[in-house]
Amino acid sequence: METWRPSAKPEILQVRAKLFALLRTFFVEGSVLEVDTPSLATTSVTDINIESINAQMGNSLGYLQTSPEFFMKRMLAAGSGDIYYLGKAFRDSEQGSRHNPEFTLLEWYRVGWDEYQLIAEVEALISEAFKTLNNSKITIERISYSDCFEQILQFDPHSASLELLQATVLNLGYKGWANETSANCLDLLFTEMIEPNLPTGLVTIVDYPVCQAALAQTYVDEKGRIVSRRFEVFLDGIELANGYFELRDAEQQKERFKQDINLRKKANKPKITLDEKLDQAMQAGLPTCSGVALGVDRLLMQLCKVNSIDEVLAFPWRQC
Repeated sequence: METWRPSAKPEILQVRAKLFALLRTFFVEGSVLEVDTPSLATTSVTDINIESINAQMGNSLGYLQTSPEFFMKRMLAAGSGDIYYLGKAFRDSEQGSRHNPEFTLLEWYRVGWDEYQLIAEVEALISEAFKTLNNSKITIERISYSDCFEQILQFDPHSASLELLQATVLNLGYKGWANETSANCLDLLFTEMIEPNLPTGLVTIVDYPVCQAALAQTYVDEKGRIVSRRFEVFLDGIELANGYFELRDAEQQKERFKQDINLRKKANKPKITLDEKLDQAMQAGLPTCSGVALGVDRLLMQLCKVNSIDEVLAFPWRQC
């Protein structure tokens, strides 16, 4: 095998370029400003399920950024208005048919919008991509997180006890999960039991459990459950995007970060300190907004009907 050659075929690289042009045109027409954020910074995310790639800068430790989120929120707090980013992001230990440590991310924020307005825009963008680049039409559906679990696993994920979640995971054969958190058990159950059974087409899952709120606001639904205003978008069972009606309470966000840091410590994962500049921006005031991050390489995989991310990248990690 000649490993010097690009992994993606020339015709797929052409579709890739057309997709980038389509995305930028979509946001120009929507009056959304393109912004550029640093790829290298002195802080990173505290999320226990995301690992940053370290970069040594003299005697200082830096991190390749896993997303532009924190810098974009600093811009939003400074009055940027609607903004989007189209560029690279980096995550350690992510390799496989759908993962590459360096990947292309589309992230955008709409000021004054709730999550459902943003979901509609995500649906419109992906539909436009398929219409223009694939000459095809996709079906669109929205399902609540609780409906997914009640249909497949016959329990309400919002009220399920930790003991029930751990027992369900153990029954699937995951013996090392007896002491896992509710959030991790739900993640595993969703990946193993829900995703394979999602309808074909574009499906948006809404109203995630509060333990999976991340940086989304929460609310009390009609059944009295505390639910996070978070959504994820899947296309033919493949996760494409993750979005929130963004948390604006600086103290609540700091508390969530501290919980992440404690979980990382218990799991013997690398220590990540709080991003003080982001905290200052949140204290100054993040406007009411919704934001979403979309995996461009995965969208391209679906457009080109290929099964490996290597087929849509010129040079994946294994060929660099």
